[in-house]
This record gives sequence, structure tokens and C-alpha cells, in this order.
Amino acid sequence: MFVRRQFIKIAPSFVALYAVLMPATAQKSSKLLPFPVDLKLAAAAANARGEPLVLMAGVSGCPWCELLRRNYLGPMSKEGVAAYELVINDRSRSLMDFKAQRTNPAAYSDALNIHMSPTLLFFNAQGQEIAPRIEGVASVDFIGSMIEERLSMARERLKTTR
Repeated sequence: MFVRRQFIKIAPSFVALYAVLMPATAQKSSKLLPFPVDLKLAAAAANARGEPLVLMAGVSGCPWCELLRRNYLGPMSKEGVAAYELVINDRSRSLMDFKAQRTNPAAYSDALNIHMSPTLLFFNAQGQEIAPRIEGVASVDFIGSMIEERLSMARERLKTTR
């Protein structure tokens, strides 16, 4: 009886989450955010505009990644936020890291100790994380405000280092 009552309490949350995620997961392939071929150049260009480099580390088919792409990072990138994506298990693409070393997204994700999908990171041009990373999506209700908070923090840190 207790389990049933608890389920009835949380069922609306699952229905809402399903409504948000189902259209995205039903698609065979989602449009990924751009791939940052050279992290240092991408971050330098973003920082020159007063923006951090926002890097989402995710996996293909991840509904939480799709939620961030479609509802947050995609629209933000149209407004000037420099948002890019790495697929953390991709060993086939070449990536230039912040130290001008050639690597691949999987190895780079391992080097950054990324163990959860999605993970959002906020970088300056030197490759330093300038706001706390966001690991996973704890709440659909608060993820937008969390991203905005971290972006504001990263922008402020960029201003003080200029």
C-alpha cells in the first residue's frame, strides 16, 4: 500500500518527464551540438566575446543529453553562448585539447574524470574550469536555472581575468 501511494505521488513527474523527452528520443538521430575540433581556439573565440566555452560531455541516445541540447544549449547557442559537445565514448574523432595535444573525445573525457552523462563544463581559453561542472540532470525543474547560474559565474570569472 505504501509503495502504491508513493508511486501515485511521483507519477505526475514521470508523465511530465516523458512528455518532455519522448519527442526527442523518438527521433532516430538528434542533431548534436557542434564538435570542437580545437578546444583552445573555440574557447579563445568564446572568451573574446565574454563567454565561456560550454562543453557538454554526453552519449548518443541519452534522453537527458537530448533535453539539454534541445531545450537549453541549442537555444542558448543561437543567442551567443559557445556550446559544444563531446561524445564520451567516441574514439574515432580527432580533438585538439587545450595543451595542443591531439587526442579523441573518449580519452579526453577520461582525462577530465567525466563519469556521468551529461556533464556540462565551463572553460576559459587556458582550459581551466571557471564554474562548477553540472553532472547529470537532478531535476528538470531546476536545470535551466543551474545552467544560467553557472554561466553567470563563468562570465564573471572571465571579466576578472581580463
